[in-house]
Amino acid sequence: MAQGTSNREQRRRAREYAAKKAVHELQHERSSRDNRRSLIGLGVVAFATAALQVAFFTIGPGATPPAQDAAAQTSTTPAAAETTPAANVPDPSLAESRTWKGEMTINGIGLDVEYDGAKAPQAVANAVSLAQSGFYEGTPCHRLTTEGIFVLQCGDPTGKGTGGPGYQWGPIENAPKDDLYPAGTIAMARQGGNAESMGSQFFIVTEDSTIPSDSAGGYTIMGKVTKGLDELTAQVTDKGVKDGTGDGEPAVPTTLEKLELK
Repeated sequence: MAQGTSNREQRRRAREYAAKKAVHELQHERSSRDNRRSLIGLGVVAFATAALQVAFFTIGPGATPPAQDAAAQTSTTPAAAETTPAANVPDPSLAESRTWKGEMTINGIGLDVEYDGAKAPQAVANAVSLAQSGFYEGTPCHRLTTEGIFVLQCGDPTGKGTGGPGYQWGPIENAPKDDLYPAGTIAMARQGGNAESMGSQFFIVTEDSTIPSDSAGGYTIMGKVTKGLDELTAQVTDKGVKDGTGDGEPAVPTTLEKLELK
């Protein structure tokens, strides 16, 4: 009798061990599968972020058009299209190698700004010339990006991302070596891989952003917002993109009403 009881106890323990082993193996398998899914998910997110950073300035409405296209936006006559764009580019000496201070007004929000004429003379000369002529008054801020990089792009009179002042210029000035653009940075937009494609379009960085350099280099930093960025972020950036994605027309219609520099 005792021997029979002992055999039954051994079989019971064996069954319990087998059951526990099976549960352990199942848990291990699930844990490994979840880890693989997490790694795949992180990889997809990282790839998408990098792709968005590269794509922002190389495709879509953020790309600045060729000079002849920009000229065609301002006139439909062949004579105007045949003018030499380079002749219209403001001389860098206009920047006076000094700091220019002023105010940029977007949707009634006053942003205190500073432009560095010593570090980015061509860009600042261009901005001063366009501001003094009233070029920017009433122009749309046509593009907002809120994923991967955080920027609001303005300065296109057509509001489509294809317009400009009728000329283009280069080279790139004052681009960060580490590709980091701090919140408040004001920098020039351009075509991907083309250092001579800047015109009137620029972007304001609303949160610290890493924007990878391309074959032409980085992006010309010409100034910064010193006051008012929080209000702009609250009233425009935080409202997101119109179509619900992370890159496109702002959900809140946004207009650059004025730029004054002194």
